[in-house]
Amino acid sequence: MLNIKVAVVGARGYVGFELIRLIDQHPLTELVAAYSREYEGQLVSKIVTSFSDRQMCYCADSLQSLADKQLDVVFLALPNNIAAKYKQLWQEMSNKTCVIDLSADFRFDDTWIYAQPETCADKIIGQSLIANPGCYATASQLGLLPIIDMLDGVPNIFGISGYSGAGSKPSDKNNPEKLNDNLMAYKLVDHIHEREVSRVLGHEVYFMPHVASFFRGIHLTISVKLNISIEVDAIENIYSKFYKRYQLINVTADIPEVKDVQNTHHVNIGGFTMKNQHLVLCVTIDNLLKGAATQALQNMNLALCKQYDLEINTGLT
Repeated sequence: MLNIKVAVVGARGYVGFELIRLIDQHPLTELVAAYSREYEGQLVSKIVTSFSDRQMCYCADSLQSLADKQLDVVFLALPNNIAAKYKQLWQEMSNKTCVIDLSADFRFDDTWIYAQPETCADKIIGQSLIANPGCYATASQLGLLPIIDMLDGVPNIFGISGYSGAGSKPSDKNNPEKLNDNLMAYKLVDHIHEREVSRVLGHEVYFMPHVASFFRGIHLTISVKLNISIEVDAIENIYSKFYKRYQLINVTADIPEVKDVQNTHHVNIGGFTMKNQHLVLCVTIDNLLKGAATQALQNMNLALCKQYDLEINTGLT
């Protein structure tokens, strides 16, 4: 069976590292290029120590060179506002190559498929321009989708992320010294993930992000009034049935904790609590994996499932 030939652009960042690991572990994929200006010429295995190819080096070639590599998939793990500058290149490459962008650049572009694998699987199959959802946005929409028709008013989403969510470029939001014994709020209205979730759900949400001193993982507390009177057990049953066939989504009565999803591919939803018609629930997710790299691999599997006779599911392989 032919290998799926893959390149990662933006292989320097935390998500790039996770993509390299997952590609290396996938039974059908072969990483043929890892683009990073900072690590140019260095062995990939020196930076991503588990990487099995001990000879491959990072490159910093022009992105135009990607079109000459006969790639099946390109993962774009770049900061926001960079991939969009090469939109024409991605469109030209999409005739033969599946391009999966992990930034926010194409999530609002209808010429790209917004691809949350558990909820958009049928739309992803055979597509070649794929916009990976944001980490906060994934947790938020999965937390609200089962009850979207029961909402009365605007949900409030209080989010806390580990500082890896601020990327590897130094800033106050990923400075462990500034975060020590601290919780830092930012962009409390009109965050891009607030707009993303509102667009995907077709229902306005309010989102308040914070960053904490742990490295990876996200916790959301979602608070919303419902338009019907319902018992909390019935709410939990609705979620359990809605996500029953999705192997990476767990529904639990207990309040999920960040430590239980760190370094995993899962989303945990639980802690359902009711007062009158007011519902509170919690969602946890690893922002680097299920919130980014894991989802990108799921989307690759779905996009190429017919071409490579992959199993059509929303698991990781």
